[in-house]
Amino acid sequence: PAFRRFQREFLLGYLPALAADWLQGPLLFQLLQSRGFLHSQIAALYSCGFASNVAFGLVSRFLVDRLGRKKSCVLCSALSSASCLLQLSWDFLALAAGRVLAGLGTSLLFCAFESWYLHEHLERHDFPAEWIPDTFSRVALWSGGLAVAAGLVAELVAEGLALGPIAPFLVAVPFLVLSGIFAGKNWDENYGKSQPCGKACGEGLRGLVSDPRVLLLGMVQALVESILLIFAFLWTPVLQPQGIPLGIAFSGFSAASAAGSALFRRGVTGRLWLQPL
Repeated sequence: PAFRRFQREFLLGYLPALAADWLQGPLLFQLLQSRGFLHSQIAALYSCGFASNVAFGLVSRFLVDRLGRKKSCVLCSALSSASCLLQLSWDFLALAAGRVLAGLGTSLLFCAFESWYLHEHLERHDFPAEWIPDTFSRVALWSGGLAVAAGLVAELVAEGLALGPIAPFLVAVPFLVLSGIFAGKNWDENYGKSQPCGKACGEGLRGLVSDPRVLLLGMVQALVESILLIFAFLWTPVLQPQGIPLGIAFSGFSAASAAGSALFRRGVTGRLWLQPL
């Protein structure tokens, strides 16, 4: 019972932030297009978000450990909220700043929350490490459902209520505020071990070079991520001329992704005993 209470407390803080992140995906291209920008300018704005995510991702763990993981979760909510509000602007530089903040917020979203949970699970509550996958399997299940719901909600508020493509970004703000307030009031602060960033990066680089399998895995992962980012940029201009509702299409992509994850889990843990290469 104590573990379930702790798990529920984590999910109540984390899932609203995930929902807000998914809400920003379905109509981003359409929003920027409605501002009158060319495809090349939209590509530059997308690149601002991707680049800030990559750049900050290199040092995010060290900053999170030093600043405090709870504070970093609250900061994630604040940065992402500011990013959503900046989408109201028609100015290219303001929108670029919004994409940079979105990249920073996304990096914190997938670093600070999980780091906070792992420390609390193992160090403060001393729960068995074998229970950790139960929590993250629930996160994965909820994330898939939230992604599907985000596409439907985006389509409803943008087209059904005729509020335009900015509406999902404004809907995301209350979820981010809820996440930040809940984490700030109900979570305890924890910190990581203080380690120089240069030393840690050097150790990581040596590990990457010394083991060809790690290097190969990193290259494959980088290629997969690049394909996903290209797809994230291209799917809207490809489907939009066909009159396909973008929110519904996004929900379809998300449902297919969740189904693929479920099939993979069944394949490697069920009777098939498939082994990932």
